[in-house]
Amino acid sequence: MTTSYASSHDVDVATAGARAGANVVRALYGRRLARLDKGAGDFATTADIESEKAILDVIRAARPDDAVLGEEGGQLGSADAARQWLVDPLCGTLNYAVGTMLVAVNVALRGGPAAVADPFGGEVFCTDGETAWVRQDGADDVPLTPTSATRLVDVNLDPPFPSAPGFRAVDLLAHPAFTGHFRPRVVSTTLALAWVAAGRRAAYVTDGGDLSGSVHFAAGIALCRAAGCVVTGIDGAPVGERARGLVAAADTQTHELLMSGIRRV
Repeated sequence: MTTSYASSHDVDVATAGARAGANVVRALYGRRLARLDKGAGDFATTADIESEKAILDVIRAARPDDAVLGEEGGQLGSADAARQWLVDPLCGTLNYAVGTMLVAVNVALRGGPAAVADPFGGEVFCTDGETAWVRQDGADDVPLTPTSATRLVDVNLDPPFPSAPGFRAVDLLAHPAFTGHFRPRVVSTTLALAWVAAGRRAAYVTDGGDLSGSVHFAAGIALCRAAGCVVTGIDGAPVGERARGLVAAADTQTHELLMSGIRRV
């Protein structure tokens, strides 16, 4: 049976796409999958490829004139299109390939609605660009409410390290300004951004360039902004305005404490 999404709102398209990708990721889990080398130690699996295909099917059915930038398939349609979807079909491929269920599926309309699916937790974190919520089958939608109460801060330690030697995330973890207020966690999936929006983490920190147009980060950034988090680069610049990296914090105080620590390392 073919499902039509042609009359759906963009947030419904993002949610349906993320769910479709998550279904594939879950179905292929535990199988021996082919790996496609992408260089520099990075690779994709059959699950990445098939998940992206499932997401593209949803977007094409609903928004056939929109452009898409996919992690695996690259640019489809004009890169200058007024509407472009950013798709990361399996964030946390290394985790997945070794049997760890800490992964995410990210679908975002650039500058608009987005969804992050947790294939194994059964949750989809959604935003229409103004509000944010988490959806789980058989349960009512729950608004995302950031809080720093957990004191847990996820820090991305994966290379490359473009801001070194001026900034290294590992140095932040050992600094008294950090350890006096927070407890570190290290994940290798942008599901952590959804957790900040949901109040399960106080903040998330990663190095890098401007991540606003990244297929990996766009959906998580959209969730955090809509939920009311404070989102900047590690240099304090607004994301989308040539910021470096990302600091997504539950509140202003948490953000200020982290920025203070970053400036000191």
